[in-house]
Amino acid sequence: MEHKSDAKWHPQRLDVSAFSRDGSVLSGQAPLVQWERLTEESEDGLVSPPVKWQARGEAVSKAGAQDQVWLHLQVNAVLPLLCQRCLSPVLTAVAVDRSFRFVADEATAMALDDEVEEDLLVTSREFNLIDLVEDEVILAMPLVPLHEACPEPLHMSAEAPQFEQEEEKRPHPFAALAGLKLKKSN
Repeated sequence: MEHKSDAKWHPQRLDVSAFSRDGSVLSGQAPLVQWERLTEESEDGLVSPPVKWQARGEAVSKAGAQDQVWLHLQVNAVLPLLCQRCLSPVLTAVAVDRSFRFVADEATAMALDDEVEEDLLVTSREFNLIDLVEDEVILAMPLVPLHEACPEPLHMSAEAPQFEQEEEKRPHPFAALAGLKLKKSN
C-alpha cells in the first residue's frame, strides 16, 4: 500500500493526537486487491482504478478546555459492483468526505454520542487509518448498485413476444372452477 507523508507517520499505527496537533496530512492509494473487505464486496471481471485517500489532522482550541482532536478524511474509489437490474458488473464511483472527532475513551464517546452531531472515535497511539478508510468506503457503497443504462436491453417476461402466446395456451385459472359449478348444477 503506497502512501505519501513524512516518515514520522504510518497510517496503520497513527498517533492521532500528535498527528492532529501537528496539522499533518497523509495520503495514499492502493489497488482494489489490497483492500480485503472491499474486494469481497466487488465483482470480478472489471478493472478499477486504485482507491485514493487523504487524511488531515487538526487540533481545535476550545476556551477553558483541552484541544479537540479532529481527523478529516477524503476517499475516492471506483468499485466494480453487481448491477441489481441486469446482474452484470458496473463500475460505481464512491466518494467519502467525513470528519471525526477523537475523544479519550469509549465511555466519553458513548456519553457524548447523543449530544453531538459529529462522529466520535476513541483516541489511540496506534490508530489504523487504513481500516477507517476501508470502513468508510464500505459504508458509502450504494445499497442497490445500478447502471445508468444497462448495456443489454432487459427482457421482462411480460414484454417478450412469446409471453402472449404462452398466456393464450394456458387455461384460465377459474375455468376448472366454472366447470365444477356447471357439473354440480346439472
